[in-house]
Amino acid sequence: MGQVVDAGDADFDVVTKSAEWVLVDFWAPWCGPCKAIAPVLKSIADERDITIAKVNVDNHPAVAGRFGVRGIPNLILFHNGEPVDNQTGALPKAGMDGWLNRHMS
Repeated sequence: MGQVVDAGDADFDVVTKSAEWVLVDFWAPWCGPCKAIAPVLKSIADERDITIAKVNVDNHPAVAGRFGVRGIPNLILFHNGEPVDNQTGALPKAGMDGWLNRHMS
């Protein structure tokens, strides 16, 4: 249903406006919790009509700074290009589904 894409400083606005729902995952390769939620995010993309946009904060610090990202993983949910909510830290699949259901239903 959905998809997982990479996003960065240059294409962030295009990506977040490319679908009705976009979940941005600010992450880094050295971040253990970021690695732990990667399969959860892939599963969510497979189950929902949502784009998961992964932003590596080491390679794309400008967009992370623009949204005040200080801790990772940091997730920001966008609806029609506008930020709706954010979540810092890893959540289990059930917690992630509950968080998304509050906004997407």
